[in-house]
Formats: sequence, structure tokens, C-alpha cells
Amino acid sequence: MYEGRNPLLVTGIFAFVMHELVYFGRFVPFFICDFIPYFQQYKLQQNKENTSEDYWKCTRHVLFQHFFYEGPLILFFHPMAAIFGMHVSAPFPTWQMMAIQLAVFFVYEDCYHYWMHRFMHWPPFYKRVHKVHHEYSAPFGIAAEYAHPIETMILGFGTVGGPLVYHTVVKYLLGWEDQWHLHLVTMLTWIVLRLFQAIDAHSGYDFPWSLHNIVPFWAGAEHHDYHHQAFIGNYSSSFRVWDYLFKTDVKYRAYRKRQKEERLKAKTQ
Repeated sequence: MYEGRNPLLVTGIFAFVMHELVYFGRFVPFFICDFIPYFQQYKLQQNKENTSEDYWKCTRHVLFQHFFYEGPLILFFHPMAAIFGMHVSAPFPTWQMMAIQLAVFFVYEDCYHYWMHRFMHWPPFYKRVHKVHHEYSAPFGIAAEYAHPIETMILGFGTVGGPLVYHTVVKYLLGWEDQWHLHLVTMLTWIVLRLFQAIDAHSGYDFPWSLHNIVPFWAGAEHHDYHHQAFIGNYSSSFRVWDYLFKTDVKYRAYRKRQKEERLKAKTQ
């Protein structure tokens, strides 16, 4: 993979390009839906419409973040992988191993995100940092990473922290590296899935085929959109468990109950 090439540049540039293609590419279907009347029935906040200026402002901000904050960090990905002993060549992991590791990463990130996100709504921090992300009360896909640089760094650790903690425990505490080592392929797959999750959660659309309609404990756009609409509650990223356990989704559930009752009432009239 690295023969005759600088591994730092190969891995770093590949990871950055992949990040950009996945991030903006995943947004394209939702952007197209904005111009097709049929899909407006699935829009969560139908009374709010984002303008072209909203999209351009968000795009400029996100690209600046990617090139000047996230990009340099991504370039350090390979040396970090080397330091922690991550496998970067064949043999590649089995799909069963990848599935287990990815599940661990999702659980870790969701827990980390929940508590950090709650902290970010502490008034002094919200006013100076997190308020930037809430500029769009009716979010759209690429607004997922529209945030203050400090927030980007803090929440970004939830994405890379899971693999690092997993690898440290498996290699140094349990000594299971031969069987359960972390591979670069798994890490890149995790980043792609995490980007999909973030874009979907901020998409502003709830389709019949959306994942939360299949997996009840999945959060998705229907769950996170309320957080942007109400500016409180629903702090989790991927799952609904933490919000349910700590009752930070009470107002959300009451809101959805009222919506359901109103729809039923409208049908009977």
C-alpha cells in the first residue's frame, strides 16, 4: 500500500478526500428532496424553509472547518495509528470482527456524545460555543458539522476515542491483539458510518424507510430535529437510551404524542 510513497500523505490525503466525498455526497439526496414536492410530506419542520444563502453560508463555514481544523488532524491519523499499533495491511478483519468493533464504537460515541452535549447546554458554554451549531433551528444535512471549532474538537474525540480506547484495552489490558486487533479498514468504515449518522440526523426528513422506523432505539432525524427545534433535550447522537434513562426526552415524547393525537383527530373530522 505504501511502497515508494509517504504513508503519512497516502493515508492522510485518502482519509480527508473520503471524508469530503462521504460528507457532501450523503447530503445530495436530501438536497434533491428539497426540490421535489412529493418528499415535502416527510419534512419534519414544514413551516420552515432554508434559503440558498443558508446553504452557502453553511457550506463555506464547514469547508473552512474541514481544511483548517479537521484536515490537519486527519493528516496525523497515520502516525497515531502507528503509535497505537493499528494494523494497516493484510490480512483484513472478518466482517464478524468488524461488526462487533463497530457496535462498540457506536455505543462509546453515543455515551460520550450524550454527556458532552448536555454539558454544552450549560449556559456559559452554550453562549460562547454551542450556540453556533444551533443557528439553524430547522437543520439540513451539511449543518451536522456547522459548529464552533472548540465543539468540533470536543465531539470529534467521541468518534476517534472509541477506537483508541478499544485498541488500548484489547492490546494492553487483555492481551487479545492477535484475535481482536483494530485494522485501518475498520476505522475508515467507522468514520463513514459516523458521517452517515450525523448527516441523516440533521437531514430534516423522516421517511417511512428511515432507520428508526425499523430499529426503535435508533435516534435519527426525527429525534434530533426536535433538539434543534426546541433547543433542549434529546442529547444523544445514535440511540435513544440515554435520553430515556435520564428523562431528557420527556418534552419530546409529549410533543410527539400531541402530534399523533392531532393527526388522528384530523382524520376523524
